[in-house]
Amino acid sequence: MNAKRKPGRLIPQLLIAVLITMASGGSFAQEKKTEDSKSNTMEIAFLLFDNYETLDVFGPVEIFGRLTDLYTLKFYSLDGGLIENRHGVSVLTEKLDMASANPYMLLIPGGMGTRKEVDNESLIGQIKGIAGASSYVLTVCTGSALLARSGLLDGRQATSNKRAFSWVESMGPNVVWDKKARWKVDDNYYTSSGVSAGMDMALGFLADRHGIEFARNVAFEIEYNWIEDKDNDSFIAE
Repeated sequence: MNAKRKPGRLIPQLLIAVLITMASGGSFAQEKKTEDSKSNTMEIAFLLFDNYETLDVFGPVEIFGRLTDLYTLKFYSLDGGLIENRHGVSVLTEKLDMASANPYMLLIPGGMGTRKEVDNESLIGQIKGIAGASSYVLTVCTGSALLARSGLLDGRQATSNKRAFSWVESMGPNVVWDKKARWKVDDNYYTSSGVSAGMDMALGFLADRHGIEFARNVAFEIEYNWIEDKDNDSFIAE
């Protein structure tokens, strides 16, 4: 004859079942929260082209990319696909015309590739359209030459790589070029000097949006000595 099952033995089994159900529900809630949080972040569109400058892109990527609750980073190029630079750094990109209709920010790096791309009418046209629809536009190094070619910097103050300053200046004769600044701000346009200055500008952008201590904390987290003075660059324009 089978012994009667004691009611007390059901309690651990029921408890385990309840815990599993709660855990599953909690996991789902966490996933949903993560998805919802991501959908509420602001898109930063990085424009890439062959022979872009590595640090121009990945310096700001390191800074903005740490703030996953605020920003979503995406990489675009004119035709999409793999984009490679002279350092052999390849990035898989989406087609530029797939960028959000109103990205929060467009970031344009520099590099030797800008010498060719300033004559790429299709690229310049798309830069003009996307930059005009973006809340903010940031350029690093000779990326300001591409933006200048679009005409959007005409009448605005801007700066660029000090060792390539004369060439960049020739790409935008109607721009008010500043030979002294580390980075320059004119309304929603931010332009920086060469390479590492893009990181200083990115932190400056965060300071403008979220306060100086917020930006200093990000710099501290990556152990970076942030040059906070945007108006004075230690490098001199040619």
